[in-house]
Amino acid sequence: MADSRIGTPDQLRDPNYTPPIGTAIPLGIQHVLAMFVSNVTPAIIICGAAGIGFGSDQGALGFPDMTYMIQMSILFAGIATLIQTIGIGPIGGKLPIVQGTSFAFIPIMIPAVAGMGTAGLPGLMAGVMLGGLFHFCLGFFIGKIRFALPPLVTGLIVLMIGLALVKVGIQYAAGGVPLMGTDAFGSLEKWTPALVVVVVTLAIKFFTRGFTAVAAVLLGIIAGYIVAYAMGQVSFANLGRAGWFNVPTPFHWGFELNWAIVIGMCFMAIVSAIETVGDVSGITKGGAGREATDKEITGATFADGLGTAISGVFGALPNTSFSQNVGLIAMTGVMSRHVVTIGAIFLIGCGLVPKVGAIINTVPINVLGGGVIVMFGMVCASGISMLSDVNWNKRNMVIFAVSLSIGLGLQLEPSALQHLPATLKILLTSGLLPAAGLAVILNLVLPENLSDEATEEVSGGMAGHGKGSLPK
Repeated sequence: MADSRIGTPDQLRDPNYTPPIGTAIPLGIQHVLAMFVSNVTPAIIICGAAGIGFGSDQGALGFPDMTYMIQMSILFAGIATLIQTIGIGPIGGKLPIVQGTSFAFIPIMIPAVAGMGTAGLPGLMAGVMLGGLFHFCLGFFIGKIRFALPPLVTGLIVLMIGLALVKVGIQYAAGGVPLMGTDAFGSLEKWTPALVVVVVTLAIKFFTRGFTAVAAVLLGIIAGYIVAYAMGQVSFANLGRAGWFNVPTPFHWGFELNWAIVIGMCFMAIVSAIETVGDVSGITKGGAGREATDKEITGATFADGLGTAISGVFGALPNTSFSQNVGLIAMTGVMSRHVVTIGAIFLIGCGLVPKVGAIINTVPINVLGGGVIVMFGMVCASGISMLSDVNWNKRNMVIFAVSLSIGLGLQLEPSALQHLPATLKILLTSGLLPAAGLAVILNLVLPENLSDEATEEVSGGMAGHGKGSLPK
């Protein structure tokens, strides 16, 4: 709810308005706290998949590689946000858009680095850089490709992203991949802090209001952290090894061209660009009560791509607009881009201090697991919400059924692709790209008036042969 003490209704709807500094600073920090956990989680997951995260041999050294990637995730989320809010010529929406590390790319990135340690990161970073440049170029014609991604396709893609990630949440909550196969994995000792996170998050989300409700996941993780500390699961032994200031290193991980990763990143850039269009529209609708202009959408897409490309140069992961902050703008009623600029400066300050990354590394993996169970479940729920806008006729049901079945099936049984070349395996084993590709192609080639009579005839024939029938 907008507060008249902050500004007049017209001022609060103006992106160029700056509220009183005493109000602008806490509002800016509120934006950071709302996205902080989601922003650093992808780095922790990718480092874990590569074998340089929790449970790896790097623990004795204080997880230096994971700390660096977390640090870069914070720093370049701030820089990318500044590009959006302040702008560089036509680049940037010049709206209160908060940028952060994207969950959407994780199913593509995990098979690209799985078990490879730091050796898998040069190829990943090359993919992030080139995918970011491709994303930037989408800004020139973003409006012309939206027709190929209706809610049927985008909803399926978001649902598949969530389904690809929920397994990670359970693994983390049970103690992490390194403990799998041991008695400690899935023990009550591991599950207790994770469940505290889930319960506290739900309680805060549904029984409080305002900022407290917005930061429910963060507060839930803090509660789980306290319980884990009381159970002796938190260690500060490596905190002293982290410095107080560090400058990012260009090409920290190197550069190695891997076309499978590049193709996957470019495809997901299209999805991310469409998501950004939705976020920009949501910001202008919720904060100013108007539609987004073509200039704002184009500028935001340019900034998305540039932010991702720069992130890859310095060893961070792809950036995109954060949807949870769109809801925060609608809740506060403050449309000021300068408020978000303050939050971006706060992120940049934290990103230059390795101690921040080291503190995050003290969070036990099972505590983080409780948080990501909620976050990844919300990704699935968002996909289902998008699918609620679909007209569920026979045509759309067939497209959804075939795409989901093949995509989820390959995700559950990746060994079915063991005879394919390595490049294709990286692209297909997540299940995300085949599901999305099939949905896009089928949606474009199948006739809109797929007759119910024809479908029912096939259905009746199948029933006659004892094979069941398509749902009516």
